[in-house]
Amino acid sequence: MNLDIFIAIFTVIFIAELPDKTAFATFMMATRGNAVAIFFGVALAFVVQSLIAVGFGSFIGLLPEKWVHIGAGILFLGFAAYTWFFHDKDEAEEEKEVAAHSYKAAFLIAMWRAFVVIFIAEWGDVTQLVTASLAARYHDHPVLVFTSATSALWLVTLIAVVAGKRVGHVVHVGVLKKISVVLFSAIGLYFIIQA
Repeated sequence: MNLDIFIAIFTVIFIAELPDKTAFATFMMATRGNAVAIFFGVALAFVVQSLIAVGFGSFIGLLPEKWVHIGAGILFLGFAAYTWFFHDKDEAEEEKEVAAHSYKAAFLIAMWRAFVVIFIAEWGDVTQLVTASLAARYHDHPVLVFTSATSALWLVTLIAVVAGKRVGHVVHVGVLKKISVVLFSAIGLYFIIQA
C-alpha cells in the first residue's frame, strides 16, 4: 500500500466533505436519533457511493448536473417538510414508539433512513466526483482509492454524529426542529436554483 497516496486522498476527501450538506444532514439526524444506527446507515451509504465512484472512475462526472441538483434539492425540501409536519413527537413519545417495536427494528429503521438520505444526497456530490477523478488518476490502485476515500468519509460521519448527539442533549428539541427546517429548506432551494 502506498501511504503517500492514501494520505493525499484521505486529506482531500476529508476537507471536501467536512463542510458538506451530507455532514450537516448526518449532524441533524444524530441530534434526535440513535447515533450508532445513524453512523452505520451513513457509513454504509458512503461505502456504496465510494464503490460506485471507484467503479465508474471519471464517468460519474458525465451525469447531468442539473438533474442531480434538482433531485438533491427536492430531497432536502422533503426532509424539511417531514421535520416540520411529521416529526413533532417529544422524547417520551419516541421512547414509547421504540418500546413498541423491538430495539433491533427501531435500530434498523433509523439506519435505513440515514442510509437513504445520505445515499441520495451524496449522488453526484463533489466528494463522489473527486473520488471518481482520483480513481481515474490512480487507476492501478482502486482498492487504495476506495479505502482512503471511505475512511475520510467515515471520519467526517463520526465527527458529525458525535457533535449532533451532544448538541441534541443540550439544545431544546423545538429549537433544533426550527433550525433543521430552515437549513434543510435553504439547502433544497439552493440546489434547485443552481439547477
